[in-house]
Amino acid sequence: FRGFQRGYYRVYLPALAADWLQGPYLYKLYQHYRFLEGQIAILYVCGFASTVLFGLVSSSLVDRLGRKKSCVLFSLTYSVCCLMKLSRDYLVLAAGRVLGGLSTALLFSAFEAWYVHEHVERYDFPAEWIALTFSRAAFWNNVIAVGAGGVAEFFAEGLGLGPVAPFMVSIPLLVLSGVFAVKNWDENYGKKRAFSKTCGDGLKCLLADRRVLLLGTIQALFESVIYIFIFLWTPVLDPHGAPLGVVFAGFMAASALGSSLYCLALSKRYHLQPL
Repeated sequence: FRGFQRGYYRVYLPALAADWLQGPYLYKLYQHYRFLEGQIAILYVCGFASTVLFGLVSSSLVDRLGRKKSCVLFSLTYSVCCLMKLSRDYLVLAAGRVLGGLSTALLFSAFEAWYVHEHVERYDFPAEWIALTFSRAAFWNNVIAVGAGGVAEFFAEGLGLGPVAPFMVSIPLLVLSGVFAVKNWDENYGKKRAFSKTCGDGLKCLLADRRVLLLGTIQALFESVIYIFIFLWTPVLDPHGAPLGVVFAGFMAASALGSSLYCLALSKRYHLQPL
C-alpha cells in the first residue's frame, strides 16, 4: 500500500507544485506586458469561466478518455499554457487562460478519480484507507504551496529573470508528472453515462436536500470572495515593493494553519463538530 501511495504522489505532487508556482506572478506578468487593469480582468475572467465550463464536462471526459490519459493530457495542456505566457499577444494570452482552465478542471478530477479506482477496484485495499492518502496529499499540498511562493520569488526577483520565470520553471515539473504517469500507471476508465443524465442527477441531488443546496451556496459565495482577492492582492501590494512570492507563501501558510486548527477542533480533545 505504501508503494502504491508513493506511485500516486510521484505523479500528483509535481503537478500541484507546477500549479502553485504560477500563482504569485500572474497579474505581475500581464502588468509587465503593459496591459491595462480592465484587460487583465478579462484575462482572469477567461480563465475562471473556462474552469467552470470544462468543470461541467471534465468528469465525463475523464471517464471516457481514461484517467491516466487525462493526467497526461493535463501535463501537455498546462505546459502549452505556460509556454503561451512568453507571448505578448493578447489573444494568445487569452487562449492560454482557456487552456489553463481546462488544465485546472483535469487537475481536480482526473488524478483523484484514477487513485480511487486503483485503490478499490485493482488492489482491493480497505476503502477507509483512501482518506489516509488524501489527507497526506493535502498536507504536502500545503507544504508545496508555501515553498512555491519562495521558489517563484527566487527565480523572478532573486535571479532577476522576471515574472515569466515561474511559469517556465513549472514546465519541467509538468513533464516529470506526465512521464511518471506514462511509465508507472495503468489505465482505468469510469462508467460511460450521458452528460444530460449526469447533470440531471446532480441537479436532483441539489434540490432534494436543502443542506446540499445551502452548502453549495455558501461555498460559491466564499469562492467568489477568494477570486476577487486573488485578482486584487497583487495591484494593491506591488506598488509598495512587497515581495510577491514571499507574500504568496504567507497566504499559503495561513491557509495551512487554518486547516490544522480545523483538524484540531474536530479532535477528541475538543469534540467540536461542523453544523
